[in-house]
Amino acid sequence: MLAFDTECHLFIPGCGFEAPGLHSFVFEPLFTIGGYEFNKPMLLAFLSTIVVVGFFWAAFGRAKVVPGKLQMIGEAGYDFVRRGLVYDALGKKEGDKYVPFMVSLFFFVWMMNLWSIIPVMAFPVTSVIAFPVGMALIVYVLWMYLTFKKQGFVGGLKNLSGYDKSLGWVLPLIMVLELLQHLIIRPFTHAVRLFANMFAGHLLILLFTIASWYMLNGIGIVYAGASFVMTLVMTAFELFIQAVQAYVFVLLACNYVQGALAEHH
Repeated sequence: MLAFDTECHLFIPGCGFEAPGLHSFVFEPLFTIGGYEFNKPMLLAFLSTIVVVGFFWAAFGRAKVVPGKLQMIGEAGYDFVRRGLVYDALGKKEGDKYVPFMVSLFFFVWMMNLWSIIPVMAFPVTSVIAFPVGMALIVYVLWMYLTFKKQGFVGGLKNLSGYDKSLGWVLPLIMVLELLQHLIIRPFTHAVRLFANMFAGHLLILLFTIASWYMLNGIGIVYAGASFVMTLVMTAFELFIQAVQAYVFVLLACNYVQGALAEHH
């Protein structure tokens, strides 16, 4: 289903511009399996898993000493996350055990973002807040688990609360603010940062796309051309933002893990 009336154009009486909005992010179920309804974002999230697993399986399933083209691309992507994100935040010794998780997270987020610019699919899964929240929750659970496993219960609380006797009378206030930041603000912003960027980007692309079609009538074709150019510009910009948001999401995840493993002083 299209998000607008294809018969509606500028200068047609009683035919107004149908601006995109929240309704553009709500989808009816496509099918039902075992009582569970699957809509377009859910299907694209599942396809993202298939694409990422399929790509790395094809790239490394029969790895060779002298890599082929697909293996070279896979190694470049894997090495980018390993060295550019995990090792920079955690170091090689501590970071190696978290590389598979961070690589999977990066490419899963990126693939869910990429659907936005793929014809027919044309929707970023991460613009539905449930998906960023779910991934941020996984990172949050890992972060809390490592914090208390590494520091112990008391040490973990000190780590999260910023406990420092030298702060004197302001210590209670600092502890409350630090706990608020670590337990609520950080996981919240981790999810919302990804969601908000992809939501806004998709909304802008929709706006210019619908406007291009709406103004494609009579003299309005001049405005339609300008709007179409903006559609292309926003699509190219969105391609850049999609990669950046996947990078930032995993960078923050690495920083949270690093904070959990750091010794409290």
